[in-house]
Amino acid sequence: MTAYDADVAVVGLGAMGSSALWRLAERGVDVVGFERFRPGHVQGSSHGHTRLFRVACLEHPSLVPFAQESLRLWRILQERGGTPIIDITGGLMIGAPDSEVVTGTLAAAREHDLPVRTLTAGELATEYPQHTEVPADHVAVWDPMAGVVRPEAGVVAACAAAEAAGAKVYTDTRVLGVELVAGGVAVTTPVRTFLVRQAVVTAGAWLGSLVPELPLEPVRTPMTWFRARTPGEFDIARFPVFVRGLADDTWFWGHGAIDGLDVKVGPDQDPNFYPVDPDQVDRGVSPADFALVSDLVARALPGLEPVPSRTTTCMITRSPDGMFQLGRPRDDPRLVVGGGCSGHAFKHAPAIGEFLAQLTVGEPTLVEPDFVDPNRFLR
Repeated sequence: MTAYDADVAVVGLGAMGSSALWRLAERGVDVVGFERFRPGHVQGSSHGHTRLFRVACLEHPSLVPFAQESLRLWRILQERGGTPIIDITGGLMIGAPDSEVVTGTLAAAREHDLPVRTLTAGELATEYPQHTEVPADHVAVWDPMAGVVRPEAGVVAACAAAEAAGAKVYTDTRVLGVELVAGGVAVTTPVRTFLVRQAVVTAGAWLGSLVPELPLEPVRTPMTWFRARTPGEFDIARFPVFVRGLADDTWFWGHGAIDGLDVKVGPDQDPNFYPVDPDQVDRGVSPADFALVSDLVARALPGLEPVPSRTTTCMITRSPDGMFQLGRPRDDPRLVVGGGCSGHAFKHAPAIGEFLAQLTVGEPTLVEPDFVDPNRFLR
């Protein structure tokens, strides 16, 4: 008889993995988790103090149930740990009426009957004068359930909840290989190899090195904060979450000052955000890293100083179509993967964890999985 170390191993305990570990442990699954660093670390994607949270998800209408379930689960983690994780502030999606920012938001709202509100450019100027140079034909869609979620706090809380439910966690433990073997999966670490029935691999920027058939591209992504010229004018209560398309169809995003930090602003895309080997990423920041976002701030948010007051770097991992990869590659019953965050997954982390847990134990999933199934690239 084969001796297993656990029924399931979760490899990588960042956004997706920490939540998958929690949701599996809550079901009573015999599960073990491996984290190369420590939960809440700054070496991957799940750090930077805040991430945007949106319910009217412009990327795909099927993400709305993910966001709704995530909100429920974030609040459970927050109540259990007594640590702030999520703040609902409302948010603005601003752009031309035919822009993806606006049409995607409204499509999600229509499909799920969400209580959004559309503002004209004039109404936006009156209610949120911090946004300037908004063309007269642009509009803003108000999502009352948008806000910010704190990644480090969320990951730490999910890992703690998983351990409280019976999961075993190995920190400072690098997984060198995930090999599909007869009857299960061999998870190799520098100390020894663990044999489990199934593996859930959620290694972020390192996912492609463990499951190389997946089309994934880790990208070095600086984050930037900006100081308000007038104290208080850009506090988050007055300057909530936003995603904004400019006249030239450049997107940028951000939110007001919170938790003692300045205003966070970033571009949706930047030619200077380049693919990297996650083991060799340059974590320094140069003026080239914030040249584009500084120009956007100067043009559209002149109430902010255009030179960042704070910078750091993280990594996002792109999928070819900008959507996550959640599922069983080639339908193998031994392996589940979660990755390809494409820069917009953290808000959905608890629901993604629930989705991965459902796949692992054979339950019906939150949503139809086709739009996130990794096999869309493999078949």
